[in-house]
Amino acid sequence: MITLSQLLDIEISKLYSNATSTDIAKLVAVTPVSVEPFNHFIDLRGKIDAENISFITPRGMGGQVKAMFVKEGDAVKKGQLLLKLDDAIMRQSLAAARQQLEGIKTQLSFARNIYERQNNLWQKGIGTEVQLISAKTNVETLQNQLQSVEEQVKVAAEQLNTTNVYSDVDGVAETVMVKVGELFGGMGQIKIVNTSQLKATAIVPENYITKVQKGTPVRIDIADAGKTINSQISLTGKTIENTQRGFVVESKIPADPLLKPNQSVVMHILDYASKSAVVIPVNTLQSDETNKFVYVL
Repeated sequence: MITLSQLLDIEISKLYSNATSTDIAKLVAVTPVSVEPFNHFIDLRGKIDAENISFITPRGMGGQVKAMFVKEGDAVKKGQLLLKLDDAIMRQSLAAARQQLEGIKTQLSFARNIYERQNNLWQKGIGTEVQLISAKTNVETLQNQLQSVEEQVKVAAEQLNTTNVYSDVDGVAETVMVKVGELFGGMGQIKIVNTSQLKATAIVPENYITKVQKGTPVRIDIADAGKTINSQISLTGKTIENTQRGFVVESKIPADPLLKPNQSVVMHILDYASKSAVVIPVNTLQSDETNKFVYVL
């Protein structure tokens, strides 16, 4: 009479004809169930950005480039002259305003001299009051004109200065897409990047909006640089992206020569943590039509 154990051996041998008794014994294993800390992370692909990226624009309307003082890859300082625009018309305007200013100064000096003479005569009883008032009014009128033209000179000088395009930040000229003779009007033609402050950014699906907040721990893997950085979420977006249905998160990372803006990263963001959880290997978890379960010995 065949026992149940022998019957099972026969059936197993049919299924695994090449298996030995040792192999068959390894088909079933036992794993102890333990209570231990458990952390769950969501893995998101992101990129590195620089905190300070400046797209240089002219302070005026822009114009034709007459001289370039920067090229791609150059290190630049805040306030450094990058390029010079055509300034012929503005120089003429400034020269005309200064010439007008000098003319009014001459007229004012003459008018003051006349007023002083007229006033001296009036003190001696010579001349009429109308002559004195007329001389004084002429001085006041020219003084007002002088102030107005002085302002015009300041405006003309400031307009002339707008033909000098300066860098707003320290950094590296990553993009220089303009040459002498071409029109410069901004639009991303010159891009200055400061890599002293970097951040990792990613889009988090909106269903994690209650789980991912400012201060949430995050591990950042940068495969190309062979680096792993432990940080935390420093900023969460206030709106949901229409196309990706998620919100932006940022995490500050230290500056490193191996790290570049737009470099790919993987952000592992902690969305669940428990100090005491029952932990089992995920491959022991079974599923049927309605539930998930494990076999218990």
